[in-house]
Amino acid sequence: MEAVFWGCLVGGALYAIISALLGDLVGHALGGVLDFLSLDGHPWLNPTTLVGGITAFGGAGLLLAHYTALGLAAVLILAILGGVVIGGSGYFLYVKPMSESENSIAFSEKDLSGKIAEVITAIPARGYGEVLVKAGAGHTNQIAASFDGDPIPDGARVVIVEVKENTLYVSKLDPY
Repeated sequence: MEAVFWGCLVGGALYAIISALLGDLVGHALGGVLDFLSLDGHPWLNPTTLVGGITAFGGAGLLLAHYTALGLAAVLILAILGGVVIGGSGYFLYVKPMSESENSIAFSEKDLSGKIAEVITAIPARGYGEVLVKAGAGHTNQIAASFDGDPIPDGARVVIVEVKENTLYVSKLDPY
């Protein structure tokens, strides 16, 4: 059993070192060949979490086997619990907060319906103007037309009613 513990400890440590130093190079060189290994359905089965748990299992197993008088079954159960606790802690203290902290400036025009915008170039009754709308982590300028067919002056606040053919159709927002 000691060989299993050593294999988990050394294998996990090597994986961490190799992925930290060469992870992007290997991923790009293989061109997505290993994408089938992705466990997208279960975020807690992140490679960082799994390898951390496996490494902790190996280390805990070695320590318990050498420095306690516990039997093999007790060592195995405690090592598994240690791996689960360390892996779970890694997920909740590192992986999950990091995945939720990402900001992106990417947005979809379809997501703009219902948002409030400001007219920065007046919109004529039959024609186009420009609006400034918050999208993603920033603001974007978009071509806009009047949904109601009424002219809208610059500086007016509008609501985006619909998006068709890369044009935002807006209506003047009532100040109430």
